[in-house]
Amino acid sequence: MADSKLGRFEVLAEIGRGAMGIVYKAKDPMLERVVAIKTINMGMDRDGAEMYEKRFYQEARAAGGLNHPNIVTVYDIGKTETECYMAMEYIEGAELRSLLLPAKPLPVPRALSIAAQVAEGLAYAHERGVVHRDIKPANIMVPESGAVKITDFGIARMRSSNVQTQTGMMMGSPKYMSPEQVIGKRADHRTDIFSLGVIFYEMLSGAAPFTGESVNAVMYQIVNFVPPAPSAINPASPAALDAIVAGMLAKSLEERFQSAAEIARGLREYELQTQGAAIGATSTLPLGALAPGTAPTVVGREVKSAVLAQTLERSRRAEEPTPPPDAAPARGLSRTFDSLEATQRLVALSDAALSRDPAAGTLPLTMQTTSEALSGGWRPRDTLVVAAGAGAGLLAAAIIVLL
Repeated sequence: MADSKLGRFEVLAEIGRGAMGIVYKAKDPMLERVVAIKTINMGMDRDGAEMYEKRFYQEARAAGGLNHPNIVTVYDIGKTETECYMAMEYIEGAELRSLLLPAKPLPVPRALSIAAQVAEGLAYAHERGVVHRDIKPANIMVPESGAVKITDFGIARMRSSNVQTQTGMMMGSPKYMSPEQVIGKRADHRTDIFSLGVIFYEMLSGAAPFTGESVNAVMYQIVNFVPPAPSAINPASPAALDAIVAGMLAKSLEERFQSAAEIARGLREYELQTQGAAIGATSTLPLGALAPGTAPTVVGREVKSAVLAQTLERSRRAEEPTPPPDAAPARGLSRTFDSLEATQRLVALSDAALSRDPAAGTLPLTMQTTSEALSGGWRPRDTLVVAAGAGAGLLAAAIIVLL
């Protein structure tokens, strides 16, 4: 950056970039310590700048109120003419995502330790009303020595906060989103538990539980498919851990682990075992969130219904002002059209509109074609109605073209 200082901090180097700003390595000359500084660029329209500034200070309040060994510590916040910034603990280490390689699972003891530490950090945050909502390997720092750290509470939601999520914005990374996030439902602390379950699964098996060639394909799998157990993919992964993973990846909120503290206790207790037996409540968990064998399977209708049964947090369409009755019809795409919302609605409605084909992994339409309907024999009155409708449509199209 052109200016080598941000407030009292001396910028040493740029270490990362994100959608909202840049992360620098810097030095605090007053305390003689190295810090990481996260900035947010305010060089945008006024409304956008105000919204992002509120979000930035929301992050500061959420993260600044958390003091736990497994959560990055926030030291200070400030603002210049063009950007806001936050000074936080600088971690010497690697992002977890750099350690997760295809078909290369982590050693079980290391995977257990990382998952347990993240669960302990989340438990502390959840007890104080803070939900991260974007738990992913890129937001977990693994130092060479010392505690694992959760970073980036940039989209954390304090339930007591008045700053609302921007309508239509996808909260969370698709690969690690929970079913309720995918279909636009209210996300509470159990969303973080599901996301951690995806990460734990990936560490144990060396493969992601939900995959696809596009974001929409991944989102569809999260809602409609259950993955095989980690032990079915990686024989070195203890089968006893499958129950814990299943409890984290349950699609129904009621069947999922209800607290990160419960997960942390189960993982820590398992670490102490010399045998591979699951213990306590985890030993009786059903494996409904995992598929038998090595291939994913389609979820049952009861599970799908339970996921869809929650109340919507908000709807973009509901927040749009209602046009006056005499308003002229608009041409082109509606301003309320949102591709993410459309995808979410498609996922939510697919179970009613389509019939499943588990063998193919697709949802073929069951509607008859026009030719099939005609071959079945229409009554003369039906034919006249269809012909009249087609003629009226052509006439309306001609009028629109002439106008």
